[in-house]
Amino acid sequence: MTTTDKQTRESLPIDETMQHLIDSGTIPGLAYQIEKDGVCYSSALGIADASGSPTRTDTIFRIASLSKPIAAAATMRLIERGTITLDLAVEELLPELRCQRVLRSLDSELDDTVPLRRPITVEDLLTFRMGTGIVLAPPGTFPIQRATDESNLGIGPPDPRHMPEPDAWMQRFSTLPLVYQPGDEWMYVTSSEVLGVLLARAAGIPLPELLEELVFSPLGMVDTGFWVPPEKVDRFTSQFVTDPENDELIESDSPGDGAWNQPPAFPSAGGGLVSTIGDFSNFARMLLNRGVHNGKSILSASSIDLMTRNQLTDRQRKSGQLILGEGNGWGYGMAVRVEESSVPGTPGSYGWNGGLGTTWINDPARSMVAIFFTQLQFESAEMPESARKFLKLVYQS
Repeated sequence: MTTTDKQTRESLPIDETMQHLIDSGTIPGLAYQIEKDGVCYSSALGIADASGSPTRTDTIFRIASLSKPIAAAATMRLIERGTITLDLAVEELLPELRCQRVLRSLDSELDDTVPLRRPITVEDLLTFRMGTGIVLAPPGTFPIQRATDESNLGIGPPDPRHMPEPDAWMQRFSTLPLVYQPGDEWMYVTSSEVLGVLLARAAGIPLPELLEELVFSPLGMVDTGFWVPPEKVDRFTSQFVTDPENDELIESDSPGDGAWNQPPAFPSAGGGLVSTIGDFSNFARMLLNRGVHNGKSILSASSIDLMTRNQLTDRQRKSGQLILGEGNGWGYGMAVRVEESSVPGTPGSYGWNGGLGTTWINDPARSMVAIFFTQLQFESAEMPESARKFLKLVYQS
């Protein structure tokens, strides 16, 4: 890949628009990378941390839910090795789930349950149809929501400091019934956490070591992991949230003494990773190249097809639209655009957002990768205006 020349760079109005957002206090800083038709352009603007250090193209961000497609890719590598299969009953590796039951209805008390109609499979975890996750209702509306909150399973914005070790997490999780039968509904977040535990047990090594072996090392993702070591802290961002009372930006996690400054007890496959735009572009480009990175096959084309193809029914897409977004379905660990919507993207494109401020899309029809990292937490499930403007400008350029 090559960097664009000055003439091409000036034809992209992205920096000017993004700088306006920074100057207005909408976002503190950002880094982005765009690759189209073999040409690569990256840029960094604004501040990286509360002390005012400038954002760089090698700044390290908390990528949150962009961890999910990486975990899905690792799963497919284990499948191609023959370690696991898509139809494997997860209870074979997660015996805590052998006696799992299902609520009779969403508003049932926790002891009002029925048996599983069939076992949960690895594919159920990849497609987020294992039968449990975020209930799209106001907090505390249903007994299962209250029980999940009390179990401290970390279903919410990532925070590695308050999670138990994987075995303890699985034990807590197994005490809760599923909300739906496996395969019936798309539900967000929890499937990826269960998947992370399963992958580590299948391989017999901790998840950080497994992802390093299967994904990070083969793709040259040298700054991607579950924590930031001391020698890299100078490139790590502060995390910010918006104060609802005055719209000012507040530091919620520091780069040098925060939640990502030590290895986590629970390596979260759903939201625990940090990365750079350069590292993540290696991953995204591998997917766009149908499994090939620098001339070497990382995944088969058939695995890429499964990951990037919508796996949901129309009804499942509709019931999950608040989180999935308009026009999207779900593949393995990522959203897949099924139809046109108000958010830029063409049918067949795929990607996802991280709720701590990151956005990514691959568009095979345009031979395009677009990555947009900020360090400002989303205020809702909807993509923030900064990311929408970025994608709109990318598609216009």
